[in-house]
Amino acid sequence: MAYKSGYVAIVGRPNVGKSTLLNGILGQKISITSRKPQTTRHNILGIHSSETAQMLFLDTPGQHLNTPRAINRYMNRAASTALADVDVIIFVVDRLKWSDEDEMVLKRVLASKKPCVVAVNKTDRLTTNELLLPHIQELSQRLPNGEFIPVSALKKNNLDQLLKQIETFLPEGQAFFDEDQVTDRSMRFMAAEIVREKIMRQLGDEVPYAATVEIERYEYNGKITFVNALVLVEREGQKTILIGEKGLRLKQIGMEARKDIENLCGTKVMLEIWVKVKSGWSDDDRALRSLGYD
Repeated sequence: MAYKSGYVAIVGRPNVGKSTLLNGILGQKISITSRKPQTTRHNILGIHSSETAQMLFLDTPGQHLNTPRAINRYMNRAASTALADVDVIIFVVDRLKWSDEDEMVLKRVLASKKPCVVAVNKTDRLTTNELLLPHIQELSQRLPNGEFIPVSALKKNNLDQLLKQIETFLPEGQAFFDEDQVTDRSMRFMAAEIVREKIMRQLGDEVPYAATVEIERYEYNGKITFVNALVLVEREGQKTILIGEKGLRLKQIGMEARKDIENLCGTKVMLEIWVKVKSGWSDDDRALRSLGYD
């Protein structure tokens, strides 16, 4: 049997479990997660290699209708452009829920004319499966050529079936990456994302969306990895909240981030975090490009 390889976009509205699905497929954490929508801001490549195929998954930002700032428009563009360059699409939906944002994503999926697998996620949270089949039948009317697979990304239920279905759509071809490689992102990028994840999880609604992380130093001396992270926020009040009383909140963020970075790079890590105010960075296209949102 000929070897297969190709790109697979994971798309959906915010908070349906796209990043959790990618991490579950890979068996390790590549995309950061939190309960807050729009946690993912970049297209993240995850590489899954088997004896018969190499699948290159693109975890995309959640597509949303409200785009008040340049960063929101950037995230929508990142997700939309991914559809043009892939071989297969995984459209992730949340159980029995359907919203205007799901409808928007559906229209983009249909317009792409790419093979599509609908992953009906979070089925482990359903108290009964009685309504699942009628819901899938209704979805199949919206997407007549789609394949529908109920999954739980968190519990890793039915992911093998999902992979088998995706593989049927992939073209024949050689592997793009070494079989032990799981992403093309640098350790510097991954460290920045880990710090941002801890901010997303630690803080309330406002500050995480006004924060971004830039790694100013990532250096390994043979024993210790030194990481200097700069967190940018938009107002002095956000800086005060992020640092916390006597610096305790920032210290907690640093402790949690350091542990994850150590697990990722396999060395002892010395992490230092600074917070700086850069007014309006999230609505400034030039500032976004300088921060890697390109």
